[in-house]
Amino acid sequence: MSDAPTYDTIAAIITPPGEGGIAAVRVAGPRATELLQRHFRPLRAREDVRVAPFVMRLGHIVDHQDAVIDEAMAVFMPHGQSYTGLDQAELFTHGGRLVVRQVLATLIRSGARAASPGEFTRLAFLHGRIDLARAEAVADIIAANTDRSLTNARSQLLGAYSQHIEQLRSLLIDTLAEIEASVDFPEEHIETADTGRITADLLRTEQQVDNLLQTYRGGRILREGFRVVIGGRPNAGKSSLFNLLLGQTRALVTPTPGTTRDYLSEWVDLDGFAVNLLDTAGLRTTRSKLEQAGQAITEDVMAGADLVLWMFDLSRRAVWSESTTDLKRLGQTPRLLVGNKLDLAPSPDPTMLDTIAADAVLVSCKTNEGIAALRDTLRQRIESMMPDMTEGLIVTSERHAASLRQALDHLQAARELIQHGASPELPALELRSALSSLEEITGRVYTEDVLDRIFSRFCVGK
Repeated sequence: MSDAPTYDTIAAIITPPGEGGIAAVRVAGPRATELLQRHFRPLRAREDVRVAPFVMRLGHIVDHQDAVIDEAMAVFMPHGQSYTGLDQAELFTHGGRLVVRQVLATLIRSGARAASPGEFTRLAFLHGRIDLARAEAVADIIAANTDRSLTNARSQLLGAYSQHIEQLRSLLIDTLAEIEASVDFPEEHIETADTGRITADLLRTEQQVDNLLQTYRGGRILREGFRVVIGGRPNAGKSSLFNLLLGQTRALVTPTPGTTRDYLSEWVDLDGFAVNLLDTAGLRTTRSKLEQAGQAITEDVMAGADLVLWMFDLSRRAVWSESTTDLKRLGQTPRLLVGNKLDLAPSPDPTMLDTIAADAVLVSCKTNEGIAALRDTLRQRIESMMPDMTEGLIVTSERHAASLRQALDHLQAARELIQHGASPELPALELRSALSSLEEITGRVYTEDVLDRIFSRFCVGK
């Protein structure tokens, strides 16, 4: 009896919804050939799309009564050579909303099942066409909204990141094999000189894992965007700055303090970096329950920020004492002070500026003075957090980061056990755990729950 898994034949529209020049439907699975033969009629009657795989054929897609749905192109890809690893066909119709839906409905009526989100790529992983890290890169490419995030996702899809993980895995296997030899063959116990060499090897591997893990802070920014919260007291000009950085009027601006009660969120491309910009309610002492609720939201949003642009009003007489109080309130939150209303202010006191923040940026949201300098400073802050992208070795996934942390912990534990003369079985156990953590990244080790979580991020048709 064969234990080989059985697969449904699945189908989905693989192009975005809406009108366009072309639309495509993919069908994959054991009945893909049968469905293609049933519903595609080549214009040349003797042509069979299966005879020459990967060759586009012109013909008609027909329904169950053999009525023509559309003139289309079709291509067949045999199992082992297709994206999914199964028999697969793709049909390219005219790009109308209705016609492509009719094609999909016809295939489903003939026995195909509607594909789940990410199911085609999941099949590609299960059939060894791509590893799990590269599968995740597919979703990152689709979600990329800046050139930098696209470049990194493309590099991971091409395999540079996976190859590095495999190199680390190979190093661990070599070290583990040497340690386990002393377990299986006690007469070949690890000599003192070997112990020093093994611990040095483990230390180098630790450093490589740690170096990779250190890229996650910048990698998260590439993938999720840099979260910048504009905070400050009421009427400091937060909404005006929000609109200027966006390049459009998005937030309501009035001279009345406390206008913003909730926060506004928009995305902006800042020289290739995706920035999630948030305009928040002003913080001050108030008896208004509604305003207090808005301020509580502001506090929560600022706590999760990568950077707070804290605005203060240069035209206020009490600006320096208020700013000192505000900075204490911010605590250790990463922040950049922005002094606004430069056009209305007396000459800033350089002594007070140095006391509060030597790197404060002074602007006028009314005249645009200093806005370009603020954008440059903001870009520099982001760049200072970014890792080197030249080799494509950047961790962008929290799942990967968690696995690397676990691997690092086990590596350190194994090295310390060896240094303290522990029985070889103990460091070997730690190294096997470290190895398992690395293998989770590329999918050599996985659970169905992990796959469900990963591929639920994908759109239907991918």
